[in-house]
Amino acid sequence: MMFCGGGISSVSASKIDYSDVTTLIDCFEKWCEQNPDAQYLCQPMGGSASNLKFHTFSEARTEALKMASHIASLNLEPGSKIGLMSKNCSWWFLADMAIAMAGHVTIPIYPTLTADTVEYIIDHSEAKLCFVGKLDVAPWAEMKSGVPASMPVISFPLCPADLPESYLKWDSIIAKETPLNPMVKRTPEELATIIYTSGSTGKPKGVMHNFKTMLDTTAGFIRHTPLNSQDRYISYLPLAHGMERWAGLCFSQYVGNQVYFVDSLDTFVQDLNRARPTLFVSVPRLWTKFQMGVFKKLPPAKLDRLLKIPIVSSIVKKKILKGLGLDCVRLAGSGSAPVPKELIDWYNSLGLKLLEGYGMTENFNYSHMNTVETAMAGTVGKAYDDVTCRIAEDGEIQVKTPGLMMGYYKNQEATDECITSDGYLRTGDQGECDSMGRLKITGRTKEIFKTSKGKYVAPSPIETKFINHAMVELACVGGSSYPAAHALVQLSEDWKEKAEAGGEDVRKEITAAMEKHLKTVNESVDGHEASQFVVIIKDVWLPDNGLLTPTQKIVRKKIEAKYADNNDSWYGSRTAVIWHGW
Repeated sequence: MMFCGGGISSVSASKIDYSDVTTLIDCFEKWCEQNPDAQYLCQPMGGSASNLKFHTFSEARTEALKMASHIASLNLEPGSKIGLMSKNCSWWFLADMAIAMAGHVTIPIYPTLTADTVEYIIDHSEAKLCFVGKLDVAPWAEMKSGVPASMPVISFPLCPADLPESYLKWDSIIAKETPLNPMVKRTPEELATIIYTSGSTGKPKGVMHNFKTMLDTTAGFIRHTPLNSQDRYISYLPLAHGMERWAGLCFSQYVGNQVYFVDSLDTFVQDLNRARPTLFVSVPRLWTKFQMGVFKKLPPAKLDRLLKIPIVSSIVKKKILKGLGLDCVRLAGSGSAPVPKELIDWYNSLGLKLLEGYGMTENFNYSHMNTVETAMAGTVGKAYDDVTCRIAEDGEIQVKTPGLMMGYYKNQEATDECITSDGYLRTGDQGECDSMGRLKITGRTKEIFKTSKGKYVAPSPIETKFINHAMVELACVGGSSYPAAHALVQLSEDWKEKAEAGGEDVRKEITAAMEKHLKTVNESVDGHEASQFVVIIKDVWLPDNGLLTPTQKIVRKKIEAKYADNNDSWYGSRTAVIWHGW
């Protein structure tokens, strides 16, 4: 086995004494003592840009303790599981803290699941209570039948209008309760949460984390990248996902920074400009969308010319970043999928250092991270100092980390398959390390497929090359048991609109561009990895229809299955660019 060295430097940014803390709730308590009147949470309430709900640290603590008091009055068995089903909002934070303060375990539920999956998670986790919060109309219409009629439910402000009368209202409870005193003291080894994986294949697995993994990984990140109470963060990626829970909730509990929330997708840029975040985390698809938004106003060729003019360049860079709401960002991160090198270089050219990191729900996101000093596009950086990474003989990345899960809930067999006898997490990803110990992910073990010519193809790196084009937003490379690979692509929003409205001439323009792009991609990969054709798909891939995960990654098996019946005719057509569904 090959071992990849650590080496991320440790720098302390602590402003409070952490020597006696054992959970993130302890950290939050210290910030409530030190900065009780400082703004902590900012929640848009809809209707207008000025309709905002603020929570200071003191107000957030009091409200969480009042809800904890109500939970305690239910006389649930200690360590009971409590569901939390909502889009990101202030009450997600408060409910999570209230559950911990009352001595129980949080079960996040993604806000866009099917009723069957909601029912499965509630049943499998043995949840005794559920919070229902900010949810869009269509997803709630699907999800609500998955909540058992007999289950006690508490609804947040901003919840859907058509809730059963039996649901208790958060504000009504807070109005009559007194803060729990004392709160339940949690120990580091106690189960804190069960995060159910997105379940792209089969039933989702419940990843168990205790208070220690959540605290140790947060402290480790802050040693590596100092944040402080003056930082601002905007929380919009799903809090039910481990990464956003970490970057949004855990970081803020540890360093006492401000957190802002988004009202809706339509107001995202407005909300971003309100927050002016100093820490911003996103996924590759959204970084690409930001770039495309800039290109709609300022074509790439013109932008390149302006950036070459010394005085003008500085003005243009500032204007672009301010327009995106990212002009105050000092740490920009990306995860969940690879980012094309060219996209990272583009952001760097604007003065925004975009850093990729690597982690999984199973290790609470704590594995590798690039730094400004040593970042290399195409890698996810070095392992944290207290993480050991090795490359197994079959190329699999395996990591030993303080963030290692307790295991999968009620699934010892899967736990044993995922964790080696010497305590390493089998990531399922393949990779290699460069001379500086920076990790490059080369594919996912279970995604690698074999063509009918007996050659193996790792699709993920090729997909990254396909989406490195202004016309392409998403790509899925397949071709198992066929002579060569092929690529299914989704046009960018702008080009899809042009294709729908522009007629045959626009289609010809896009076809020509895709033929050229296909040739470029094929020239950059080994011969057996070349794609025979590109299919431009009209259907939209979304988390709502199960073709994307909540973090905007493609659900490969579902996409492949959806279009599998077309493969024979596509390969038989001998056409480089195929339009499907138009």
